[in-house]
Amino acid sequence: MDKDRSQTEQPKREYWHGKTFAFFTNRECEFFPCHAGIDPDEFNCLFCYCPLYALGDKCGGRFTYTSGIKDCSHCVVPHRKDNYGYITGRFNDIVEAMKRIAAMNSME
Repeated sequence: MDKDRSQTEQPKREYWHGKTFAFFTNRECEFFPCHAGIDPDEFNCLFCYCPLYALGDKCGGRFTYTSGIKDCSHCVVPHRKDNYGYITGRFNDIVEAMKRIAAMNSME
């Protein structure tokens, strides 16, 4: 997913844009920055472990599958400062995906 797409799909930014709860950078992390291509001052560590991973190929990020394992090492969607709204806007999709998984597991 490119930066432009995620920004156009975000809900209105007014409620979160510029708020401290929507962004933080952990420069002390031994892995910082864990992904290349983002200005360190704009690097958001809030979603260090991307909640969209659970959406598989519907996450909207840049990923590949290697031996059946999703590899997100080239994805920067959760780390862009302006993508907070995109990530949180997908929480209902995550809930629905978890419901489907739970239903499949209960059938076993």
